[in-house]
Amino acid sequence: MFSAIAPRYDLLNHLLSLNIDRIWRRRAVDRLGWVARPDGTYLDVCAGTYDLALELARRKGFRGRVVAADFAAPMLRRGLSKIDGVPVLPVCADALRTPFAAAGFDGAMVAFGVRNLADIETGLRELRRLLRPGAPLVILDFAMPTRQPLRTLYRLYFTRVLPFVGRLISKHSYAYRYLPESVLRFAEPDQLAGAMSAAGFGGVEWESQTGGIACIWVGTKE
Repeated sequence: MFSAIAPRYDLLNHLLSLNIDRIWRRRAVDRLGWVARPDGTYLDVCAGTYDLALELARRKGFRGRVVAADFAAPMLRRGLSKIDGVPVLPVCADALRTPFAAAGFDGAMVAFGVRNLADIETGLRELRRLLRPGAPLVILDFAMPTRQPLRTLYRLYFTRVLPFVGRLISKHSYAYRYLPESVLRFAEPDQLAGAMSAAGFGGVEWESQTGGIACIWVGTKE
């Protein structure tokens, strides 16, 4: 599915979010604390076409590198022109069982990917394995607003308008129906925070974005 929508992925991301996704990615990278190790090695899991990796790699003062991993090779290939001359290394890998050595990264981040994992608990434990002690994990993903009338309006947009526009542009019949379905099935923010704690991350906290449409979770490897 992700391979099939790769040609229109960037366009639809920005169009369907009204470009707010760019703001969310900036805030996620802000929470990574990379300035403490600007020459470090950082991991972007479920990297897609590198938007999150590029947000870090292009930061002023960043002198390290970003390893961008995704299991959908067409996504990685689609974004190759975007990382030309930038310290981003693409790797086709399954987030549940990566090929990387333990404790090799100074920080990790995931944008809009954790809810797609076949086993979230296994994915979180794998991310913990890859991080050095004290290194941060930042997760950015969708959520459902809790307050009315935003919750009702957003649900209407998410379940009716978004699938129609996504299907029209991507020419894929299921992908943009899957998106709202996966968000509705996804853990509540406090539940994901609890799963991070159970996986061995300390100081876990989360912050709602744009009225609860998205959330940013942060924890550190203990």
